[in-house]
Amino acid sequence: MASGTIGAFVVLRAAHRTPSGRGTRRRKRGEALSRFRPPSPHPSGARPPAIPRDLVPRHVALVMDGNGRWAKQRGKPRTFGHEQGESSLFDVIEGAIELGVKTVSAYAFSTENWRRSPDEVRWLMGFNRDVIHRRRDELSAMGVRIRWAGRRPKLWRSVLKELLVAEEMSRNNDVITLQFCVNYGGRAEITDAAAAIARDAVAGRINPDKLTEKTFAKYLYNPGLPDVDLFLRCSGEQRTSNFLAWQATYAELVFMDVLWPDFDRRHLWRACEMYASRDRRYGGAIPNPVVETEPTG
Repeated sequence: MASGTIGAFVVLRAAHRTPSGRGTRRRKRGEALSRFRPPSPHPSGARPPAIPRDLVPRHVALVMDGNGRWAKQRGKPRTFGHEQGESSLFDVIEGAIELGVKTVSAYAFSTENWRRSPDEVRWLMGFNRDVIHRRRDELSAMGVRIRWAGRRPKLWRSVLKELLVAEEMSRNNDVITLQFCVNYGGRAEITDAAAAIARDAVAGRINPDKLTEKTFAKYLYNPGLPDVDLFLRCSGEQRTSNFLAWQATYAELVFMDVLWPDFDRRHLWRACEMYASRDRRYGGAIPNPVVETEPTG
């Protein structure tokens, strides 16, 4: 794919503070996992870090970058790198399940990717279609719910069909949500939301003077998903590239100097450890302690 991958198991620490709350939380998660096939272990035998449950990011945005450079280093066409990136994505998904991440958004094809050569665009469209078709049963067996985010115009109908079929067949899965972002752009999503709000305002269904951020968010492609906690990009590039611009406003940014085909769940786990170590204040701050000194003289 043009960009991503995730996975891992962790000791759970419930968000509820009462003993009954902790037990309910663990029981529900255990029941959800028991209905589905567990993730395959990593070939190295690596196990996920024991990050406290409340410090595991709920939503990881994944920019899968570096496929073309990886292929160029090996004297291969760019498409060879995209092919190799498929296994990286699915290893990462298995690792995300192990760790307890609830949502992964994979940047598979952006609204700007249409600027690439016609041959590469055709290849990527066909590849995305085939990957979704080929992998949907495997993903569903692990309890993955598939969602699509993006614009319909220009998107191949065969790709859209596979995405919608995968959405429908996995709609009752609740282990993790995988949001495939195909023909997606952050500014495009915000523009589409604004246009929908304008139409509702003209029709009298909404009062523009009472528009809030919460109301605006309901017009996004998948408004039920949580905001991004961890924004992860590989390949050494350090930019967000128009990905989930609204949802990632308060995301922790982690950039890794690893090309996507070399990326696996261990890199995801390392990024989640970095996330867990950060102090997230959302604009707030704790007053500094003031040490009063005795006047001299």
